[in-house]
Amino acid sequence: MAKAVIAIHGGAGAITRAAMSAEKEQHYRQQLSAIVTAGQQILAAGGSALDAVTEAVRLLEECPLFNAGKGAVFTHQGTHELDASIMDGRTLDVGAVAGVSHIRNPILAARKVLENSPHVLFIGAGAEAFAAAQGLAPVEADFFSTPERWEQLQRALHSQQMVLDHDGEANSHSDDPLDPDRKFGTVGAVALDLQGNLAAATSTGGMTNKQAGRVGDSPLVGAGCYASNDTVAVSCTGTGEVFIRTLAAYDVAAQMHYAGRSLQQATANVIHDKVQELEGSGGLIAIDAAGNVALPFNSEGMYRGFAYVDGDVEVAIYRDS
Repeated sequence: MAKAVIAIHGGAGAITRAAMSAEKEQHYRQQLSAIVTAGQQILAAGGSALDAVTEAVRLLEECPLFNAGKGAVFTHQGTHELDASIMDGRTLDVGAVAGVSHIRNPILAARKVLENSPHVLFIGAGAEAFAAAQGLAPVEADFFSTPERWEQLQRALHSQQMVLDHDGEANSHSDDPLDPDRKFGTVGAVALDLQGNLAAATSTGGMTNKQAGRVGDSPLVGAGCYASNDTVAVSCTGTGEVFIRTLAAYDVAAQMHYAGRSLQQATANVIHDKVQELEGSGGLIAIDAAGNVALPFNSEGMYRGFAYVDGDVEVAIYRDS
């Protein structure tokens, strides 16, 4: 029997301890713990890694604290464009959607692509039509909107900057544990099930004030998401363009497969060397075929959590906790 385990992330970025309220931080920790627990229970019941990461990311999409699904950030044009991908480490099957505005849970659409399409990636209206044909009811574009995200866009427009959802200096306008104007708001999950199968899933609303049509690493297999039973399952969060240029998720697997590096060695090299050399910021979560867990990041903090079946749930935000 494999050492079944699940790990999740809710984005990485700069810490706002000075402005943070204990109540808001506790809210984040509670949500992370509840979502890890939900995935843990699926694995404990004999469920697949694919089901566990699908449900964990769906729950992250449903929580407006995170930038995926409800609570997704706005583009420069004041719209929402969401991306997601999922990969089955057992079969190397993949499903992904990008630039969607009417799919409540993009990760469920990505799962439908994996299961029911010969294609790997659908975008825009084509992705939405495919999702509807698969029985996923469309939502109005304003379903994803929250007042906090709109205010975040206005600040970005005023400063004429593109904002990575969890990255920056402490702001007096926020009591979030990570600065909402300088954080990378991708969410993701990786898991190893009792049958020894790995899976990974990633979802995002992108970057505040991004140009409409921009796509980051999250829906690109090998960049923001990767899983193979031979090596590892990986989900990334960070400067999307840099994670694409380095093929960050696949690079972890490649280093393990070709160079014989351990999970800790490979993930540290990708995040602290390769990504950082290109001035990229962020992190990743990874589980290898033996059930080892790695949660490296080169930013000040990363929302994260993990749990083994029958083990305690561990969640953290900062480097020290």
